[in-house]
Amino acid sequence: MGLRISPSILSADFGHLVDECERVAGAADWLHVDVMDNHFVPNLTLGLPIVESLLKQVSTPIDCHLMISDADRWAPGYAEVGAASVTFHVEAAANPSQVARDIRSHGARAGMALKPATRIEDYVEVIEEFDMILIMTVEPGFGGQSFMADQLPKVRAARELVKNKDLDIWIQVDGGVSAATIEQCAEAGADTFVAGSAVYSTPDPVAAISQLRALAQTATDTSWWCAH
Repeated sequence: MGLRISPSILSADFGHLVDECERVAGAADWLHVDVMDNHFVPNLTLGLPIVESLLKQVSTPIDCHLMISDADRWAPGYAEVGAASVTFHVEAAANPSQVARDIRSHGARAGMALKPATRIEDYVEVIEEFDMILIMTVEPGFGGQSFMADQLPKVRAARELVKNKDLDIWIQVDGGVSAATIEQCAEAGADTFVAGSAVYSTPDPVAAISQLRALAQTATDTSWWCAH
């Protein structure tokens, strides 16, 4: 079972963004890039021009997590400029299935993100359009928040859905993921982990990624959902 660690550059030094991305090259499976518009969430980060520039200079594949309104209009553009994965909030899309198809038409993976209050059961009919389900374990908008353990049943429900339908869909968790919480996430069913401050606030981000991966792997190997 392959596990993926995706450092969030929201916790990196924005003054040296390319260097910060390259600090984890070879250790990180993905880079998690949070796009916020100050409408869907009360924060403003970066947008398409910066993502497009990063894609030209960074070696690690990028997953754009779009915390923006009107995903139907804006999400496909991130795939068009070369993001390897584009994850948007289904709460911000009028037609999530069509958005996923538009993203995939540009050769990118499509991910659906769910805020803590959003029920995965409401999106069972569309999950086959997606390559990844992102369960937010904090309220979207700011880095460094405390992990919401009450979201773990949703992680488990997502894994059960994917397992029962025999689908190849990644289950990602984002928010408060650290050495203290990653094992709970893996045991519940996550296989893809976004970590911001747990990576970039340490003296050695590569060592932090290695530790997170080892903890997640151990928990996965003994989990209810992993085929032995």
